[in-house]
Amino acid sequence: MGLRVVAKKEFLDTRRSYTLAVTTALFVVWAGFLAAIQWVPTIYRDSNLSTSTLATMNSMQQSAVFFVPLIGLMLGYAAIVDDRESGSFKLMLSLPHSRADLVYGKFLGRTAVIGVAIALGYGTAATIALLTYSSFPLQIFVLYTLLTLVYGAVYVGVGIGTSVFMSSRQKALAVMTGLYALFLLLWDVAMLGLQLATVGSELPPGGLPDWIQFAALLNPSTAFEFAARALVPEFTDLTTFPESDAVFLEDWVGLVVLAVWLVVPATVGYLRFQRLDLG
Repeated sequence: MGLRVVAKKEFLDTRRSYTLAVTTALFVVWAGFLAAIQWVPTIYRDSNLSTSTLATMNSMQQSAVFFVPLIGLMLGYAAIVDDRESGSFKLMLSLPHSRADLVYGKFLGRTAVIGVAIALGYGTAATIALLTYSSFPLQIFVLYTLLTLVYGAVYVGVGIGTSVFMSSRQKALAVMTGLYALFLLLWDVAMLGLQLATVGSELPPGGLPDWIQFAALLNPSTAFEFAARALVPEFTDLTTFPESDAVFLEDWVGLVVLAVWLVVPATVGYLRFQRLDLG
């Protein structure tokens, strides 16, 4: 009961955020714009898939990669530290709520919020596709939407897990900014650094070593793309990754990596919260 009450409260409170509303609106506009112009990157236009299918997938993928991590981290970064600074945790714990209820209730409630944002963005793209495209890949749309919800939940969990360790909202915001940069930019820079340090500027005939490719796959954003290809094989035509025979670089491994990211940060945050002195 406590878990459900906290989750409902978090959903109702968080959705009123002006910053969240603006970011979600940008997500919706961007997804709708890509769908409206039926844009498919030039390197993928030789695919055997129809332009309608490629345009639908691209409008979803290009929107998710940048906006979903941002919205997820925004929802999670101050989830704990705000209540800790305001002292509201003392009041909440005086009610029949456990610390697990508070952490996982926040996770569930805020994941529901990002679910609404995803539904609005993808729903806009789908509406445009249904009205203007020659065909609409419903099964691909549904599967990718569900996977995107998991992707969003990963970043909500990362944000909440990090928030437990922060002593102020300002520090939490700085860390959130750093995490967004890490997952969307700096991870690739680090992989390039590893390549230059180990194999040089020119790729060997066999391509990058498998261990570097696996290190890249540990990024939840890269794992998301692997997972998309595992669940929706058509996304193979819309992504480019080095080929490898290694079992740990097969597409399904992306699902495992996402599952780890979904569970570990929130769990670590909960264990820390259990020992936290709220006084």
